[in-house]
Formats: sequence, structure tokens, C-alpha cells
Amino acid sequence: MISARGMTQKELATKSEVTEAAMSHYIKGDRTPRASVLGRIAEALGTTTDYLLYGDATDSKEEIAYAKRLIARNVSGMSKEDKMSIMSILFDEE
Repeated sequence: MISARGMTQKELATKSEVTEAAMSHYIKGDRTPRASVLGRIAEALGTTTDYLLYGDATDSKEEIAYAKRLIARNVSGMSKEDKMSIMSILFDEE
């Protein structure tokens, strides 16, 4: 059982779109998943790929800096609704 999320290895494999055998190898550390698979595993577990790779959550200053870089990099392609959604999150108005 993947105890932190209350799901079985089989459920995690299904949600991550990999075989149960492959998931078993990833969990045991026998194999390393490709980036795309790692992303799906992180999403299924409700965490980040960084956490899966490094086992430690980044501190809030690093997370804020990362968020700023992502927003700055993508702001020109954002719709007004996307920008307003970010503002809403920042001002805790959701």
C-alpha cells in the first residue's frame, strides 16, 4: 500500500498509466522512470517531481522564487482570466 495516499501499488500504477510491474521496480529503486512517467506519478500522488526525486520539500523562499519565474516566463501568453485567477490566489479571494 502506498500509505501516504492510501492507495495500492496497482492503483498508483493505473493512475500513472504504467504497468504494476514497472511501478514495483520504480518503488524498489531498481529502475528510474522517464520524466513523463515521473510527472504522472507525482500528479497521481498529489506532489511534485522534486519531492519524488529529492525526498524533501523545498523551502517557501525557493517555491516563491520558482513561481515568480514561471509566471514571468508565461505572462505574455496568459489570458486576462488566467491573470485574474493568479491575482485571486495571491489575495486569497477564491
